Amino acid sequence: MRPDILNPLFAEVAALKGVGPSQVRQLARLKIARAIDLAFHLPVMMIDRLAVDALDESLVGRPVVVPLTPARHDRGGPRSPLRVAAVDRGGQWVDLVFFGQSATWAQTRLPIGVEKRIIGKLDRYGQKLQIAHPDVQALDGPAPPPEREAVYPLTEGFTNKRMAQLVGEALGRVPAMTEWIEPSVIARAGWAGFADSLAAAHRMDGGRDRLAYDELLANQLALLLVRADTRARRGRALAGDGRLTDRLLAGLPWNLTGAQQRVLGEITGDMAQAQPMLRLLQGDVGSGKTLVGLVAMLTAVEAGTQAALLAPTEILARQHHATLVKQAADLPVRIALLTGRDKGKAREALLADLAEGRIDILIGTHAIFQDTVAYRDLGLVVVDEQHRFGVAQRLLLASKARVPPHVLAMTATPIPRSLALTRFGEMDQSIIDERPPGRQPIDTRVMAAARIDEVTAALARHLEGGGQAYYVCPLVDGTEDEDEAAATTRAAFLKARLGEGRVGLVHGRMKGPDKDAVMADFAAGKLGLLVATTVIEVGVDVPNATLMIIEAAERFGLAQLHQLRGRVGRGAGHSVCLLLRGDELSETARARLKLLRETGDGFRIAEADLKLRGPGEILGTRQSGEEAFRFADPVRVQQFVTMARDDARLLLERDGGLAGPRGQAARVLLYLFERDAGVALLRSG
Repeated sequence: MRPDILNPLFAEVAALKGVGPSQVRQLARLKIARAIDLAFHLPVMMIDRLAVDALDESLVGRPVVVPLTPARHDRGGPRSPLRVAAVDRGGQWVDLVFFGQSATWAQTRLPIGVEKRIIGKLDRYGQKLQIAHPDVQALDGPAPPPEREAVYPLTEGFTNKRMAQLVGEALGRVPAMTEWIEPSVIARAGWAGFADSLAAAHRMDGGRDRLAYDELLANQLALLLVRADTRARRGRALAGDGRLTDRLLAGLPWNLTGAQQRVLGEITGDMAQAQPMLRLLQGDVGSGKTLVGLVAMLTAVEAGTQAALLAPTEILARQHHATLVKQAADLPVRIALLTGRDKGKAREALLADLAEGRIDILIGTHAIFQDTVAYRDLGLVVVDEQHRFGVAQRLLLASKARVPPHVLAMTATPIPRSLALTRFGEMDQSIIDERPPGRQPIDTRVMAAARIDEVTAALARHLEGGGQAYYVCPLVDGTEDEDEAAATTRAAFLKARLGEGRVGLVHGRMKGPDKDAVMADFAAGKLGLLVATTVIEVGVDVPNATLMIIEAAERFGLAQLHQLRGRVGRGAGHSVCLLLRGDELSETARARLKLLRETGDGFRIAEADLKLRGPGEILGTRQSGEEAFRFADPVRVQQFVTMARDDARLLLERDGGLAGPRGQAARVLLYLFERDAGVALLRSG
């Protein structure tokens, strides 16, 4: 139950003064549905207006407030703008220009000979001064507008003036609230209260740091509550006897790296405890995470339970299934695959085997946790590409087991520490920071896209020599500008140059079976070149593919380029990643491509990407519906997240938890910033 104090803020926008159905629809385009969304809708800049009685050339380009007297209305053809010739008090002439207004409107709003207050930006058109679409006010009307005006993000048909009115009404609904930040933090930072800080942020006069800290405190508090809730649940110890894992490791043609051995010790140590494991395993591209995950799952099977591997896409699920079946081929273990595509009797038979315990390890997409899927005894869940799943989804995993299962999350996207705290702060963390023997360094080069003919010739030679290659584009289809950096356009070009039967195409708009068929042909060597969008970023393992070409590389994030680069270098051959760049590069783009050329360290790359692009781009969650930060940008995350975590710990461990006075205020904070995981726990008591 949301605290009553917040009810006015959570009212629908239709409850605000003068907001009808059309404005509700316009605001929805900005993701504004409630008063709180307006209160949190900050301006992007401030305009400083100059109040003057007379205009001159020095004011061109400046927003002004000036009294003008209309002298003539000039309406050309029916499609011409309305021009009103007006004069200031010093005799300077200026044209007021309006598009879509009638002469009748001008006669009413700007009658000839009646001085008006005109508010707008002074420009020059040819030899004349003009103000396009100014605001018009009566001189004896309300007070002139403030000299500084906030400029808000808008949508078509919505004026800045109207947005400012609605924001003001929403801010008037912000209640006085008890302080939730630890007093020494407030004193050290010199912050005002929440409501005053929010108002200051709308004036672009400070306040943003305080709001970012509030948001991070809510985030950290929610994650610590989830962690405490998980730790309080009674799980069970799963200790393996080595009959499967020893055979697997003995059959490998190489030894585990020191990093793999270290993280396996951490994982099996967690699984041997009755408390449910909640651990995030980070490892750079090609560091051997999948093998570690398999050993963990075999340990669960040795202990008499089942394991499940959850992948974010069907392609990745099928890749994992093929890899694990191959690695465990000599072991008495039953591994099955379940995706949303499986139907009918085959699906029913698989589900029966799972419920009866005849399947030891189940691999699949979200389908493996649907209501109709029942396990005999689920002991371990491995979540791959962890950043694609939110906290709430992680909490749902426990519902499929008789007792809460151990959870191991894995990601090949190196995550900066500050970002890991905000997204996975409820989890213990392990890092594989060594590459297995045999993984080849990747030779990364940057080349101008204008040299595409040279690239195509080199690609033809590579294919003639028996090699395979990827060609990645940022778009699926070309735009109206005939963008050649589109997969469909480039695939047609390369088929014409290299041969129709040697080139395959995959992208996110294709149906699953069609996509899988092309990927399978590429993996089997039937295709020499795979043209693709970023659908191949994870889950494609073709050791014979030793050339990666990425067109318009400046359009990708650093971490994403690093992930794509990791699709090659998986065999014994020398691998090359060729980054094709556009002609006009910003200094930032040049620096990013230079860094990629210089280092293969995914963690260093991720830290740089966080500063350049933000967390949503790194983790691929910008469009996923994941909780996003409104105020905590990457710089503020790095600045405040550790402080916020310490503050949240103090609240729970020293200040009486959520039952104490500060805890009661913090309950309001969790609802205010809608930290779903924390709110879910509050609602469940």
